[in-house]
Amino acid sequence: MRCLVVVAHPIGDSLCQSLAQTAVQALTEAGHEVRVEDLYEAGFSPSLTVDERTTYYRPPFDASEVQAQIERLLWAEGLVMVFPTWWFGFPAILKGWFDRVWAPGIAYDHASDLGPIKPRLHNLRRALALTSLGSPWWVDRFVLRQPVKRVLKTALLGTCAPKCRFEMLSLYKAENLSADEVRVFGARVRRTLAGWS
Repeated sequence: MRCLVVVAHPIGDSLCQSLAQTAVQALTEAGHEVRVEDLYEAGFSPSLTVDERTTYYRPPFDASEVQAQIERLLWAEGLVMVFPTWWFGFPAILKGWFDRVWAPGIAYDHASDLGPIKPRLHNLRRALALTSLGSPWWVDRFVLRQPVKRVLKTALLGTCAPKCRFEMLSLYKAENLSADEVRVFGARVRRTLAGWS
C-alpha cells in the first residue's frame, strides 16, 4: 500500500518521534511505500486562512497553500497518525491539518441542503492512530470516554472515509514509562502494521 505517516510532535527525540520511526520501519519492511509528513519539521501552519474559510461553502476550496499536503493525503491508501494527546485533544498543528487539508472537495463534499457530508477519501483503506497520554488508561476510557478516538473514528474517518478500517493504540502514563514498556508498545505497533495489506 501507499502509506502516509503524519507526525505531530515538536521535539525531534520525543517518544512520538520514536514511535513514528518504528511505524515507518515496520511499513517499509512489510513492502509498503511510505511517505512522512512531519508537520512541525515542515513548519505547517494550523490556522485556516481567510480565503480557505470563505471557500469552505463557496467552491472551489482555496487549496493554494496546502496543495502539497492534499496531494499526499489523496495519494495514501494507509494513514498512520502519530501525536501526543494534550488536554484530551489533538495538538493544534494536527487539528489544523484536519481543518485545512481534510477540506470540502478534497476529503468530502457538502450536501446540497447542507445535510450529511459525502465522503471522498475512497482510496483510504487503513488508518492507525498512535498517541501518548500522561494520564492513566482509566481516565481516558471511563472519565472522558476516549474523545480523540471518537473524533477520529466517527467524525473524521467515519464521514470522509467510511470504508477505512481504523485502529488506535494509546500509550498511557507516558512521562513515567520504563524502556521495557516502550519496547513492548513498539512491538504492538509492529504487529498491528504487519497485518496491513
